[in-house]
Amino acid sequence: MEDIRSAAVAAVDPILLAELIDQHVADIVARLNEEALETAASLLAHLPLERAVEVFDRPELVRAGELILELPDEIAGRILMGMAADRAADTLHQLDGPDRTKLLTRVDFETAQSLKLLLTYPEGVAGSIMTTEFVSVPATYTASETLRHIREVERDRETVYSIQVLDPGTRELVRVVTLRQLIAGEPDQPILALAPDREPIAVQVDTDREEVARLISIHDLLAVPVLNARRQVLGIVTVDDVIDAIVAESTEDVQKFGGVEGMAEPYLEIGFGRMIRKRGGWLCALFIGEMLTATAMQHFEDELAKAVVLTLFIPLIMSSGGNSGSQSTSLLIRALALGQLRLRDWWRVAVREIPTGATLGAILGVIGMVRIAAWQMLGIFDYGVHWPLIALTVGVGLVGIVTFGSLTGSMLPFILKRLGFDPASASAPFVATLVDVTGLVIYFSVALVILRGTLL
Repeated sequence: MEDIRSAAVAAVDPILLAELIDQHVADIVARLNEEALETAASLLAHLPLERAVEVFDRPELVRAGELILELPDEIAGRILMGMAADRAADTLHQLDGPDRTKLLTRVDFETAQSLKLLLTYPEGVAGSIMTTEFVSVPATYTASETLRHIREVERDRETVYSIQVLDPGTRELVRVVTLRQLIAGEPDQPILALAPDREPIAVQVDTDREEVARLISIHDLLAVPVLNARRQVLGIVTVDDVIDAIVAESTEDVQKFGGVEGMAEPYLEIGFGRMIRKRGGWLCALFIGEMLTATAMQHFEDELAKAVVLTLFIPLIMSSGGNSGSQSTSLLIRALALGQLRLRDWWRVAVREIPTGATLGAILGVIGMVRIAAWQMLGIFDYGVHWPLIALTVGVGLVGIVTFGSLTGSMLPFILKRLGFDPASASAPFVATLVDVTGLVIYFSVALVILRGTLL
């Protein structure tokens, strides 16, 4: 193995370096993530080239862009050339234009062109997570010729488990053969005879990565080819690429659902200013939304003055509606992400959520009414002579509010997706804020009907 050394990089403790080299690459990545930037870069510069490439190929390595900039240009270029194309593109995506251009001048022309192509695709589509390092053979090859070709190129390919069989003239994708099917065939058997007699599963460069993940999952694929308009293979998306992408997507969705803009960096790596920007916008929007709650209460000011006892149950009412809405939203976001539902299914969801919400509201309503009756009869609190009507108001109000919350929470992801937004943007705080305002209107409207002529 060749050691990468440079006077531009600070010396490191030889004992620490020796310990690091002998560790599994995942352990090396974990250790480097804990070190200061300069120390981590110094350790990387003293690792054998193959080992350094393995480290940069791991998506768990944080600050990959910053680390590669800390290395001397020659070392950085050699590492980029050794990395998987998709991972190298991810690393370059983290850099500014001038830094990216500088590093691209340190790699050979073919690698630079491949990386520039990958950098043109927007995040979240098949083109952004595909690798251009795949195994392909002409449809005229035999099994033995294909195996010989794999032995020649395997060191430069991300995976050899999926072989793309191309038309020798047009380079169009004809079939996909797995390594298992290839090994099971006779040496002189035509490669096409080993492939399933059906059109291969493939995607376009602009196919959403969640759709790519769904196809790989339902068809049990090792990789899916990415085609251009002429059905020529631009690259492949492997199952491990999809897993990395979906983990990142899930992290972002969880953050959005909590009312925070998506952030890919580890929590402790996020700067104070960036943290304020990512959280402040959502909080301000939600605060403005909650102002409508105060407006709704002001509208019912006279009713509140006449029946102050109604205010005791406002937190109960509002939280129940928000909770039911958040439940529905989380279920629907997940179902849409997994492809279990399509936009045209909105009415089926509505028909399902209305009776579900009404039933859940009735359960909560009965609990609330029992609680009021128990407190009144046990002398814990005196709700007045009209306490049965107050209990009925709370019960009926909960049925209406939980039903509305369930329906709203289930429809919001559909609306956002129809408008072209990420359904995960229907965050729990956003749903709760929306239901809070309408919940007050429902609650006091029910109170006006039930308590008219008594407390109101």
